[in-house]
Amino acid sequence: MIFVDEAKVHVKAGRGGKGCESFYRTKFMRYPRPDGGDGGRGGNVIFVADKKLQTLQDLRFQQNYQAHNGYHASSKGKTGRSGEDCLIRVPVGTILRDPENGLLIRDLSTDKETVLVAKGGTGGLGNFKHKYLTSPAEGEERYIDVELKLIADVGIVGFPNAGKSTIISNISKVKSKIGNYHFTTRQPILGIVYSGEFDFIVADLPGIIEGAHLGKGLGDRFLRHAERTKILLHVIDMAGSEGRDPLDDYKIINKELKAYSSELDFKYRIIVANKMDLPEAEPNLKKFKKKYKDKIFAVSALNNEGLPELVLHMKDILWKENLAGKSGE
Repeated sequence: MIFVDEAKVHVKAGRGGKGCESFYRTKFMRYPRPDGGDGGRGGNVIFVADKKLQTLQDLRFQQNYQAHNGYHASSKGKTGRSGEDCLIRVPVGTILRDPENGLLIRDLSTDKETVLVAKGGTGGLGNFKHKYLTSPAEGEERYIDVELKLIADVGIVGFPNAGKSTIISNISKVKSKIGNYHFTTRQPILGIVYSGEFDFIVADLPGIIEGAHLGKGLGDRFLRHAERTKILLHVIDMAGSEGRDPLDDYKIINKELKAYSSELDFKYRIIVANKMDLPEAEPNLKKFKKKYKDKIFAVSALNNEGLPELVLHMKDILWKENLAGKSGE
């Protein structure tokens, strides 16, 4: 499946149906009686959040949406039927903006949430209740910028080839593409971590490099998905197997997150020292701990070592946050 997280669509609501000019008469009536009905309303264009969808792929192939026109009225005061609404289904986490001014229309953050973006035109008035006929109104027409921010509890960030894909493959049911080359993950991967009575969603985000917030590499396009997470899982290649210094990696990623959004800089962060099965990792970890006093989870994703403890820690944080959120409702 191709992952698409941006699209621009053109929407047009339905035109109203025509009102009817009709007169009822019998041989016993001196003057005929007006009995033309009103035209039906044009259909609306409505966005609907659907938790079963994970990408805006459908909007990539279909960019024009139009609701049905209202039906014309008839005699005997019969009103025309309203036109059918056009429903555009998008993933939960979709943001709609007006491209003319960039203003937010709606953030569809819950399943089945809806928003009307183009209103159908009113039907023309017939002569049954009105002295004169009126013309039906055209439906609203506009462009909509559509952007997807995945909703996940945990976002995995780090340099390319730090082992993020191996971690999500081992802690969840998803099988992320793994390879010993940069940008193996070219789109966000969602995995569900089943942990007893409390399950949570983890997102493997494409690798971030220095200058990502300015458009370098692939990370700038997907940093937005980290904004909705509750926890950032910062994975570091502690063995320096790519020829980089783990201390520099940590500093650069933090700088990129902060430069992209101050909100990311304040998220709860878990540091994961990966590739501890390699001999260079242990001395690098000692140097790292001297500079940073945060709790560090030393793991070997390749050998599945240290990951159960990491999952329990994430679960504990999310469980407490979930309880705190419920108590504050």
